[in-house]
Amino acid sequence: MQLSDYDAFPTTLPVIVEDEIFLYPFMISPIFLTNQKDIDAASSAMENNSLLFIASSIPGQEGKHDFDSMYKIGVVGSIMRKVHIPDGRVKILFQGLARGKIVEPQEGTFNRAVIDVITLESYNKLKVDALMDILRDKVKKFSSLNSQIPADLVRTIDENDEPNRIADLVSSMLKLDKEVAYALYVELNIEKRLLGLIDIVTSEIESAKVQREIRTKVHSKIEQTNKEYFLKEQLKEIQHELGMDTQREEEIAIFREKIAALKPHMQEDAFKEISKQLDRFARMHPDSADANVLQSYLEWVLELPFGKLTKKNLSVKDVSLELDKDHYSLEKPKERIVEFFSVRELAELRGIKQTEAGGVILCFAGPPGVGKTSLANSIATALGRPLVRIALGGLEDVNELRGHRRTYVGAMPGRLVQGLIEAKSMDPVIVLDEIDKVGRSVRGDPTAALLEILDPEQNSKYRDYYLNFNIDLSKAIFIATANDVGRIPAPLRDRMEFIGLNSYTPKEKFEIAKRYLIPQELKKHALKRREFSITDAALKILIDEYTREAGVRNLRRRIAGLMRKSARKLLEDKSKDTIDITKKNLEKFTDKKVFEISLVDSKPQVGVVSGLAWTAVGGDVLTIEAIKIKGKGGLQLTGSLGDVMKESVRIAHSVVKKLIDNGDLFISPSIIPHNTAEGDERIVVDPSEVYKRYDLHIHVPEGATPKDGPSAGIAMVSAIASILSEQKIDNKVAMTGEVTLTGKVLPIGGLKEKLIAAYKAGVEKALIPMKNYERDLEDMPNEVKNNIKIIGVSHINEVLKEIFVK
Repeated sequence: MQLSDYDAFPTTLPVIVEDEIFLYPFMISPIFLTNQKDIDAASSAMENNSLLFIASSIPGQEGKHDFDSMYKIGVVGSIMRKVHIPDGRVKILFQGLARGKIVEPQEGTFNRAVIDVITLESYNKLKVDALMDILRDKVKKFSSLNSQIPADLVRTIDENDEPNRIADLVSSMLKLDKEVAYALYVELNIEKRLLGLIDIVTSEIESAKVQREIRTKVHSKIEQTNKEYFLKEQLKEIQHELGMDTQREEEIAIFREKIAALKPHMQEDAFKEISKQLDRFARMHPDSADANVLQSYLEWVLELPFGKLTKKNLSVKDVSLELDKDHYSLEKPKERIVEFFSVRELAELRGIKQTEAGGVILCFAGPPGVGKTSLANSIATALGRPLVRIALGGLEDVNELRGHRRTYVGAMPGRLVQGLIEAKSMDPVIVLDEIDKVGRSVRGDPTAALLEILDPEQNSKYRDYYLNFNIDLSKAIFIATANDVGRIPAPLRDRMEFIGLNSYTPKEKFEIAKRYLIPQELKKHALKRREFSITDAALKILIDEYTREAGVRNLRRRIAGLMRKSARKLLEDKSKDTIDITKKNLEKFTDKKVFEISLVDSKPQVGVVSGLAWTAVGGDVLTIEAIKIKGKGGLQLTGSLGDVMKESVRIAHSVVKKLIDNGDLFISPSIIPHNTAEGDERIVVDPSEVYKRYDLHIHVPEGATPKDGPSAGIAMVSAIASILSEQKIDNKVAMTGEVTLTGKVLPIGGLKEKLIAAYKAGVEKALIPMKNYERDLEDMPNEVKNNIKIIGVSHINEVLKEIFVK
């Protein structure tokens, strides 16, 4: 059946919507139908031996079968065969006869429309022949590059002279996008169709050439690797040639730009090392393990803030104001900090480098909770610099500071370098917290690395193992904190200047609580100032009887506990709008009392003396007890005493013996035990027999608490002298000082904490070494000096004159 058999067009034909478009209407093609309307239309056309119109669906409208979802131009043809497939589809063999277009849609049982045949435009034979020759040459080149094009089809194209037929045949062998294919299909001007096909074939030729080159490159590697590697390489080469896989090149380009921008601020060795590693990274295969290591390295080092400094100038005035604003008391430490930055500011104004100006490293030393770290925070705020805190407590691995060498798995820079990256500045305030708690192990000694970090002569060329080049730490301000200076190695101590932060007095704690702790905790607990109040008397009891510390950390916790209970009461009882804590109701808001220091004995006793001791949480009053038992002059010690303290007791025992022998300590004959003969004959016994016929037992209560140090020497002498002479010791007297065998009283440390503890315990008279009296008394708080009579002693005889009740 030929189209010419139908005399009249336009005519009404059944319409089928197909997802594919037919560019070659004179070829026989199989069509699969699933829609019942299309099946009915095909059946009707076949039964009536009539033509059928097939149009392609518009992209995005697949699955729909109305006229709005199809192109208006399609194929007119006839059905040669219809077969039902078991899966429910119907397969028809369709022979295209001509291009057609929908003139007038008609809705019905199945889609019908008035169809008209499209007449092709006339053309210039000379131009068209020239274009066909070009197209034939392109097709031959394309077929030589693409083995999937049948040779018979190429021969047919070469032998055919009908331009529209050639255009259809060429279109049939190309895999075209639907919209591009439709544009070619509906084009009535054969010259434009041929030009469009020439462009498409030319593009396919270039693509085929690239594919051949890629296959050639990959083929050279196939003998050295497996099939999976080959496929990956092929994919990468394809993406590279198409300009799709540019991520790695872009990363390398970004790295180079960053290095170029940072070069003026880098030292020469840093620039060389980073550039060398970047060149290695660019040469490496992206899937290799070393490439990942180098990429991590480059990302780390290019995050370093080379050349970046804070813009704010150093101002001593700002430092002083900030310290006074954030901290009450601590006059000596604040004065020393201001002096430290005065030297730095003067050096900057006169253009003198830090090393030439004698730069030092400050170390805040003192018990916990007295404000060491907060002082560093205030300094950073005043200077307008970022704060980097490096916790050294328990640090054993030197690589944590120095960085790991890149040969190790999971290597990364040290904490200092990470701190600079986090601060985004080369001149932050770096706080080395708990420097006295650095550990040593088989992995090295971190204090050795700290020697270089804290030495102004060396830290301008600090080398991190991971970076493998020098960085300048001289512009950073290092501040260390420690609880016990004695645990810091001597070479490290030599590089630091210590600023001691002593215990707070009760009055200072009271002011700190009123000015800082209560307002800060109100904000944390979402309470308004009018909703919570505590009387001064209740606050003083909270300080004296509920906390045991040198600082105010536990006091803050106690205040926070009061506020938590207050918040709960406000929520439970809506009628209350404020919570008042007084001396009377304080116990309802708190737990059991924890007495910081027990008050001294209520009355004088024999053999019981109050010594003053220093602990990590401040001072303490140490009760020393002595008893005598008939024996042969032995000495027994209990109370978890350390070796130094045991030696101090033995020295004290010998000193008392000497005092008795010299007559400096009176021993009543009545207290010396006599044997029967001596009693009957009334023989006068030498006073030295008192220590020969008695065994002494010295005990320091709270036996579970370790105690050590020589500063209880004069207290031990007093206790032994009291028990042997049976003289009562004034219960309002406390003392501290080391004693020698000749009876001299030597100076001790921690005097401020000891006297504060004595004041809290109700002591009225304190005996201290004369040298401490001369040099340290001015540092004592006024409330301590006004309430305790402080006496300086240089010999044990002076001590004995002050302690006995007369």
